[in-house]
Order: sequence, then structure tokens, then C-alpha cells
Amino acid sequence: MKINGIVLINKDRGVSSNAVVNKVKWLLKADKAGHYGTLDVLGEGLLPVALGKGTKLFGYFLSKDKVYKTTFIFGKTTPTLDLEGEFTATDDKKITKQDVEKVLPQLIGEINQMPPQYSAKKVGGKRAYDVARAGGEIELSPKRIEIYSIKLLREVEENTFEFEVWCSSGTYIRSLCRDMATALGTIGVMSNIQRTRCGIFDLKDAVTLKELEQGKLHIISLDKVIDLPKINVTEEEKIKLLNGGIIYKEVNYECFNCFCGDEYLGVIREDDYGAIKLIQRLID
Repeated sequence: MKINGIVLINKDRGVSSNAVVNKVKWLLKADKAGHYGTLDVLGEGLLPVALGKGTKLFGYFLSKDKVYKTTFIFGKTTPTLDLEGEFTATDDKKITKQDVEKVLPQLIGEINQMPPQYSAKKVGGKRAYDVARAGGEIELSPKRIEIYSIKLLREVEENTFEFEVWCSSGTYIRSLCRDMATALGTIGVMSNIQRTRCGIFDLKDAVTLKELEQGKLHIISLDKVIDLPKINVTEEEKIKLLNGGIIYKEVNYECFNCFCGDEYLGVIREDDYGAIKLIQRLID
């Protein structure tokens, strides 16, 4: 039986997102699988894995807001801005909790954020991290992102602080660490990162790969993750929609989750002339 839906995985530190996807695909014998937003190898936490028709919703979920728990160390840095690289610079400035709280407001809101040199950003067909690892430097452009909130959770030890960051898609937390350090008049490095939310998905609902291997599984059906009103069509209307045709119905919204009885067809949209068409088919 073909599997269509989303599985929430609690990714361990030290494993790649693609390795997680491949393991989930193999365990569940899915014909297709992919993840909604990469977590770095050193990152951990929530990784939504799409199965079957769920892979068609990448564009829908990749634009969703994220929440991270992360730890920054001030007074040292690496080329990668995390602990994957070797320390290349240090200073002896002591940063207090009050210092951090003072600069947080200037880091919140819409900003043009410069990606790290060691990132998956592509310029001229080349990944920035490939160029950086070869000893080169790629000319990156800032990206418009938004930081909705930064909560200082605790001071872990001297010059080391834990934060919760709520941000838009495309935000680099390592870059936030760099920019916060600059605002504090020092340098910094991200020591760990855990994603706790991705759109409507929450880490508390995720399972580890080990738990998945032991049979703990909850596949979220696609109609449960697309936040749209529901509309039912007749068998005749269903056939028209699945064959690329249009139907006319009295509706109050532009887009709907479309059902024929209990069968989920996908997402339909009404155009300016009242014609309704299936824009995202999610049925075999």
C-alpha cells in the first residue's frame, strides 16, 4: 500500500537530514520521501519527513515559520560559525546577561541577513560551503528574513547563553549568533541548535529513528496539515476535477481541501470567474 502523509522525526545530532529521510523511506517502504527544511548535521530536533504525495507540498511548508532552541558562546569563533570548524579567533571580553538583554531588541524584526560562507547557498551554480572548503570565498547577497522574537532562556556559564528564537523561513541561526556578537562588540559561535517547531508541527509529537524502528509511528494525513476549509464534491465533479476540468459551486473562500465523501482529492481554488479547479492533486 502506498503511504501518503508526514512523519515527524526527532533528528539526532551527528546525522544528516538526508540520512534520516533515507532511513524513514526504507523502514516504511515508501515510494517517495523528502524533508521539509534541512537541519545541519550538528543540529537536532524536529524534521518533518514527507511521504508519497506529501513530497508535492515542499513549497507550502518550506515557507513556514520555525522555532529553535540554541546556545551561543561569545569570545571565540570559527569559519563555520559553529563547532564544526576550528577556532580561529578569540577575545577576552566578558559578556553579562544584562549586556545580552540590552542588544536583543535591535536584532528583532525584518532584517537583511547575510548567510554564512559555510552554507548551502548557491551562487553561480556552486554551493558556498564547497567554495569555502576549497579555500575560496563566494560573494553572497543578504536575504530578507524576520526575527519575531528572541528569548534569553538562561546563562549556561560564563559567556555562554541559551536562547529560544522564533523566525521566518530562511533564517540562519549561525548568522544571528554572528550578528548578536557584533552588537555586543565581540565574536561568537553557535554551539548547538534544536528545532522545536516548524509551522504547525511540534517537536513533542515527533519520534526518534530508534522509536520508529520499534514500531512507534503516527502518519499525519495530508488534509490535516493543510489549513484550509473543507468542501465536498460529487462523484461526477470529482471525475471532472481529476481530469483537469472545472466545476462551479457556491463557495465563500478561494481555496479548499477537496473531498469526495471520505476520499481526499487535494487542494482546489476558485478563479475570478467562479470556476473551481484542482491545483494540487494529492490522490493516486
